[in-house]
This record gives sequence, structure tokens and C-alpha cells, in this order.
Amino acid sequence: MPESLGGLRLAGAVPLDPKPAAPPPPAGRPGTPPAGGPGGSGGQPGVATGPVVIDVTEATFTTEVVDRSMEVPVVLDFWAEWCGPCKQLSPVLERLAVADGGRWILAKIDVDANPGLAQAAQVQGIPAVKAVVGGRIVGEFTGAVPEREVRSWLDQLLSAVGELGGAAAGAEPPPHLAAAQDAMAQGDLDTAAEAFRAQLAESPGDPEATLGLARVELLRRVGGYDTAWLRERLATDPFDVEAGLAVADLTVAQGDPATAFGRLVELIRRTSGDDREKVRAHLVGLFQALGDDEPAVAPARRALAAALF
Repeated sequence: MPESLGGLRLAGAVPLDPKPAAPPPPAGRPGTPPAGGPGGSGGQPGVATGPVVIDVTEATFTTEVVDRSMEVPVVLDFWAEWCGPCKQLSPVLERLAVADGGRWILAKIDVDANPGLAQAAQVQGIPAVKAVVGGRIVGEFTGAVPEREVRSWLDQLLSAVGELGGAAAGAEPPPHLAAAQDAMAQGDLDTAAEAFRAQLAESPGDPEATLGLARVELLRRVGGYDTAWLRERLATDPFDVEAGLAVADLTVAQGDPATAFGRLVELIRRTSGDDREKVRAHLVGLFQALGDDEPAVAPARRALAAALF
């Protein structure tokens, strides 16, 4: 897949946390085209039949997204009723899905009703759009992107899928990776971690398992932090190592990896011995969790090298 599919992160996204305390009731959206009509395929190979815009929940995710992505690309639209930019982007996506006549499916996911799916997909702000092909996320962007840029992104996606001979052309993921993906889709981080470790035991250094395990471990750490404890520790010592590591995790989860990396590099400069090694290892783990496609990783690696040597 072209690198640009995974690297588009633009302004206009609304952070998931914090969000308005009491969102208004969902307003609903227009119906979707029937099979065989403007939004259906009429049974053409490589083209979706049935509605091209669907609502997906945690209960239907495997069938509607994972299974269908084996036949055609599925584009996930993570949204919420209280999100202003979502109301700008969603109609654009729906219009383009209908215009493309079933070459891809738009799956809309309400993050308030399906928080486990948003967590599993590493959604940090909305609107968030992710493309799934062959059961795997292959590209994404965040924010209220102009229609011409959405159209360009979709064209790159469809072109890449065409070069592979369709969404089903890719090999099935290994059993352990498939199990990990299913567990993450259900928000079961413990099972996902076990599956990723099993894959690494069979295939040491597997890049997908390494990345997946790092992300699962980050999510598990973030879910267990006590913010009152953090405030107390940092009030006593702004350079407390344990608190500093926790704050870095939370900052990454809130969508600001550059700030998190900068804080850890500064902590490395101010520590030595075992503490310095602990911070270094934690920072490297965050690099693994985000992957080299994250723009903040490369400069942070250089800063880390400068701090160490």
C-alpha cells in the first residue's frame, strides 16, 4: 500500500477525551441505496452487493467489516453526534460511496455506542477514517478533510487494491494474528496480547505482531493509571520517573506523541543508571507501538541518540 494512505493526519479532528458530557440523541441519517441501484453492484465481481453505507456495532463488526473486507475494501467512519467536523465529513463519504457504486463499503461506527471498537482501532480523535482490506487496516486519515483530498485518498486505495487483484488476493493472516485481531475488535486486550505473543514465539520479530503487542500493552497501561496518584507524584518531583512514564503514555493516547517523546528525552537527560535505561526502554516501546509511519518517531529517535551519546 502507498505510504501516503497511512500518513494523512490533518487538522480538524476532535479529541475523544474530553468530549461533551451529555451528547444529544442521535439524529439519524438518510437511508442507503438498495442492491442493484446507484449504490449497489447488481452482482458484479469485485463490487459490493446491497447497501454501500452501513452502520456497524461491536456485535456486527466481524461480519460486516472483517468478512466483507475479504471481497471489497471497507472504509470505517468513526463519528459521534456531538462532533461538528464529523457532520462535515460524513456526508462527503456517503456521497462518494454511492458514486463509486459498490467498489467499496462505508461502515459508520458511533464511538459513543461502540467505545471498544474505537479503542481497538487506536482512534484518538474524530472524525477518523480507516480503510480495511483483507481484514487489516491499510490506511487512515483524521479530521474533516476536503472532498478532493478524500477522493484522492480513495483513488489511491482502490488503485492499490486493483494492483493486488482485489481485496481477497492477500493471504489469510496467520491464525494467531487473526485471533489477536478478533480479540482487539471485541476490546479483549488480554487475549489479544496472548495471541500476539504466540505469534512472536512461532515467528520471532514478526513486524505485525511486534507492533500489535506494543499497542496492546500501551492500551492496558493507560487503562490502569490513577491520575490522582500521578498529580501527587509530579507535585512532589516533576522528574519522577514512574510518573513521567505514565504521563508519556497518556499523552500518546491523547494524540500528542511528539510532546510525549520530548518529555521522555528530557527525562533521559536528567537521569542515569537504571532509571535512564528504564526511560529509554519505555520510549523505544512507544516507538514500536506507533510504528515508523508516525511522523513524530524519526525526529524523536534522533533526539534520543543525541541525549544518550
